[in-house]
Amino acid sequence: MFNIGFSELILILLVAFVIVGPRDLPKVAAALGRGVRTIRQFVREFQDETGIGDVVDEFKRTSRDLEKTFKEVDPTEDLKQAQKDVEDAVRSTAEAARDTLDLNK
Repeated sequence: MFNIGFSELILILLVAFVIVGPRDLPKVAAALGRGVRTIRQFVREFQDETGIGDVVDEFKRTSRDLEKTFKEVDPTEDLKQAQKDVEDAVRSTAEAARDTLDLNK
Protein backbone atom coordinates (compact mmCIF):
# COMPACT_ATOMS: atom_id res chain seq x y z
CA MET A 1 0.00 0.00 0.00
CA PHE A 2 2.63 2.55 1.05
CA ASN A 3 5.61 0.76 -0.53
CA ILE A 4 7.90 1.32 2.47
CA GLY A 5 11.20 -0.55 2.58
CA PHE A 6 12.88 -2.05 5.62
CA SER A 7 15.32 0.84 6.10
CA GLU A 8 12.50 3.41 5.95
CA LEU A 9 10.51 1.40 8.47
CA ILE A 10 13.46 1.31 10.89
CA LEU A 11 13.91 5.07 10.55
CA ILE A 12 10.21 5.69 11.21
CA LEU A 13 10.32 3.44 14.29
CA LEU A 14 13.41 5.22 15.64
CA VAL A 15 11.81 8.63 15.19
CA ALA A 16 8.59 7.42 16.81
CA PHE A 17 10.59 5.94 19.69
CA VAL A 18 12.35 9.27 20.28
CA ILE A 19 9.22 11.43 19.93
CA VAL A 20 6.65 9.25 21.73
CA GLY A 21 8.90 7.44 24.16
CA PRO A 22 9.21 3.76 24.94
CA ARG A 23 6.30 3.71 27.41
CA ASP A 24 3.61 5.11 25.11
CA LEU A 25 4.87 3.60 21.85
CA PRO A 26 2.67 0.43 22.05
CA LYS A 27 -0.42 2.57 22.70
CA VAL A 28 0.37 4.83 19.75
CA ALA A 29 1.06 1.83 17.50
CA ALA A 30 -2.25 0.22 18.49
CA ALA A 31 -4.14 3.46 17.85
CA LEU A 32 -2.41 3.85 14.49
CA GLY A 33 -3.34 0.27 13.57
CA ARG A 34 -6.99 0.88 14.49
CA GLY A 35 -6.96 4.08 12.43
CA VAL A 36 -5.54 2.36 9.36
CA ARG A 37 -8.05 -0.49 9.75
CA THR A 38 -10.91 2.02 9.97
CA ILE A 39 -9.72 3.91 6.89
CA ARG A 40 -9.41 0.67 4.91
CA GLN A 41 -12.94 -0.30 5.98
CA PHE A 42 -14.30 3.09 4.84
CA VAL A 43 -12.52 2.75 1.50
CA ARG A 44 -13.86 -0.79 1.04
CA GLU A 45 -17.40 0.33 1.88
CA PHE A 46 -17.11 3.29 -0.50
CA GLN A 47 -15.92 1.03 -3.29
CA ASP A 48 -18.73 -1.45 -2.64
CA GLU A 49 -21.44 1.24 -2.53
CA THR A 50 -20.28 3.16 -5.59
CA GLY A 51 -19.23 0.17 -7.66
CA ILE A 52 -15.96 1.90 -8.43
CA GLY A 53 -14.09 -1.39 -8.03
CA ASP A 54 -16.00 -2.80 -10.99
CA VAL A 55 -15.18 0.28 -13.05
CA VAL A 56 -11.49 -0.03 -12.20
CA ASP A 57 -11.55 -3.72 -13.15
CA GLU A 58 -13.23 -2.86 -16.46
CA PHE A 59 -10.58 -0.21 -17.17
CA LYS A 60 -7.83 -2.75 -16.44
CA ARG A 61 -9.44 -5.32 -18.76
CA THR A 62 -9.83 -2.69 -21.48
CA SER A 63 -6.22 -1.63 -21.06
CA ARG A 64 -5.01 -5.23 -21.40
CA ASP A 65 -7.20 -5.70 -24.49
CA LEU A 66 -5.81 -2.53 -26.07
CA GLU A 67 -2.23 -3.58 -25.37
CA LYS A 68 -2.93 -6.98 -26.93
CA THR A 69 -4.52 -5.34 -29.98
CA PHE A 70 -1.59 -2.95 -30.42
CA LYS A 71 0.85 -5.86 -30.27
CA GLU A 72 -1.16 -7.76 -32.88
CA VAL A 73 -1.33 -4.75 -35.19
CA ASP A 74 2.36 -3.87 -34.80
CA PRO A 75 3.82 -3.86 -38.33
CA THR A 76 7.43 -4.16 -37.15
CA GLU A 77 7.80 -7.85 -38.03
CA ASP A 78 6.20 -7.36 -41.44
CA LEU A 79 8.49 -4.43 -42.16
CA LYS A 80 11.57 -6.40 -41.10
CA GLN A 81 10.57 -9.26 -43.39
CA ALA A 82 9.95 -6.83 -46.28
CA GLN A 83 13.34 -5.22 -45.68
CA LYS A 84 15.00 -8.64 -45.73
CA ASP A 85 13.21 -9.55 -48.96
CA VAL A 86 14.30 -6.29 -50.61
CA GLU A 87 17.90 -6.75 -49.45
CA ASP A 88 17.90 -10.32 -50.82
CA ALA A 89 16.49 -9.11 -54.14
CA VAL A 90 19.08 -6.33 -54.41
CA ARG A 91 21.87 -8.75 -53.52
CA SER A 92 20.77 -11.31 -56.09
CA THR A 93 20.37 -8.61 -58.75
CA ALA A 94 23.85 -7.28 -57.98
CA GLU A 95 25.31 -10.77 -58.21
CA ALA A 96 23.53 -11.38 -61.52
CA ALA A 97 24.83 -8.06 -62.86
CA ARG A 98 28.38 -8.94 -61.76
CA ASP A 99 28.12 -12.34 -63.40
CA THR A 100 26.86 -10.74 -66.61
CA LEU A 101 29.71 -8.22 -66.61
CA ASP A 102 32.25 -10.98 -65.96
CA LEU A 103 30.92 -12.99 -68.93
CA ASN A 104 31.22 -9.99 -71.26
CA LYS A 105 34.92 -9.46 -70.51
